[in-house]
Amino acid sequence: MSKTLLRIDTSARRTGSVSRQLTDAIIEKLSPETVLTRDLADALPQIDETWVGANFTAPDERSDEQRAKLALSDTLIEELRAADTLVIGLPVYNFGVPTALKAWIDLVARAGETFAYTENGPQGLLQGKKAYIAMASGGVPAGSPVDYATTYLKQVLSFIGIDAIELVAAEGLAVDSDSAMKAANEAVANLAA
Repeated sequence: MSKTLLRIDTSARRTGSVSRQLTDAIIEKLSPETVLTRDLADALPQIDETWVGANFTAPDERSDEQRAKLALSDTLIEELRAADTLVIGLPVYNFGVPTALKAWIDLVARAGETFAYTENGPQGLLQGKKAYIAMASGGVPAGSPVDYATTYLKQVLSFIGIDAIELVAAEGLAVDSDSAMKAANEAVANLAA
């Protein structure tokens, strides 16, 4: 059983969202003690030159302005550190991840915070966590040559140290939503709690 779970909703739709429905079902199945929620429907800021400059300034040399610029990123990273399980709702938009999720990734993938450069290449610093991806797709099959959403998200999670990743997919919703939801709900039912 998960003690602390971080729920990340990335759908722009707050009502009628399949990824949010699947995320609800996964969390109910896992029965965590605590659920932290980060809803990205209200867009996060994009990183910019000032943010990059602050990020690449040594922490003890940052100005108050630079620390303020990184404050949201620091908060998002602390949410990741606090959780032993992540559940990420992933609607597929135009073959890829929603821009809100990309903004979140840019804010949390930070050298020295969530990964480190080593002699053997980058090493993730958030090891020992598990992630569930709740994918909703109108027509892009998970793992297909045009699935740039789940493959990218799995790569990013692995890059920051989260290698235990399980995918629950409602794919083909635009073709046969009943069958897609049935398969996704069966996958949720078969998850080990």
